[in-house]
Amino acid sequence: MAGYVCTIAGGKGGVGKTTTAVNLGAVLQEMDYDVAVVDADLGMANLGSMLSVEPEKSLHEVLAGEAAVSEALTDAPGGLTVIPGEQSLEAFADADPAKLRKVIKTLRNAYDVVLIDTGAGLSHEVAVPLGLADGIVLVTTPDDVAVGDTVKTAQLADRIDGTVLGSIINRATRHTDVASIAEQMEFPLLAVIPDDPQATTEEPLVLNAPESTAADAYQRLSEALEGVFFHGESPERDIETILDDEWFIEDTEDHSDADDEDSGGVFGLFN
Repeated sequence: MAGYVCTIAGGKGGVGKTTTAVNLGAVLQEMDYDVAVVDADLGMANLGSMLSVEPEKSLHEVLAGEAAVSEALTDAPGGLTVIPGEQSLEAFADADPAKLRKVIKTLRNAYDVVLIDTGAGLSHEVAVPLGLADGIVLVTTPDDVAVGDTVKTAQLADRIDGTVLGSIINRATRHTDVASIAEQMEFPLLAVIPDDPQATTEEPLVLNAPESTAADAYQRLSEALEGVFFHGESPERDIETILDDEWFIEDTEDHSDADDEDSGGVFGLFN
């Protein structure tokens, strides 16, 4: 049976799309699924540098017709297989996003899960991965601009018949107004990932700082998505937003009771 293709998208850069793809992939790999992560952010590829791997061939070379998919497969931490991109303008100019369809078809037949990391914006190179996915996970931070751009990305996905599974709010704190953000989205809120500055900056976080709150959130999200990918579960029906008040307790200790009551933050939101 062909593998499940999930595109990790978001309208704004720097919201954590690559981090999400890497950590979901690492958890699913630990769950004995064969996982490939593809860096389809053709303009600002950073998967390779994030994982400190140097591929013999890049996705850009594959999309330029200069290498086969098999030549670009690269071993990464946690047993992951990744296809990193390049950062040069010359490589970007030569890469044809339309050829990504053949790349993903090849990977779908070889892996249980294919995670596509995308770029920001509403360009053709972003639209292609949205259209190739069985399901799309949108990533945003609490920033108003990021949330608005995420909604636009969902609208783009809808226009090309893409299936949005839901969204995650990354780098949340106890002051994040989760309810307000969720109201702006016409799709399920899958998870709230806590901002965890104490965790290691080495990725995958779930392997290098498994006791961190962010790692716990990614672990739970991956387990929930397993049901969607392989067992026919529905995000809207079967996934309750992954959010644990205990992730924010340490932060809370630095604030007064009155501040707790007035913050509009996450506590008690889903009680």
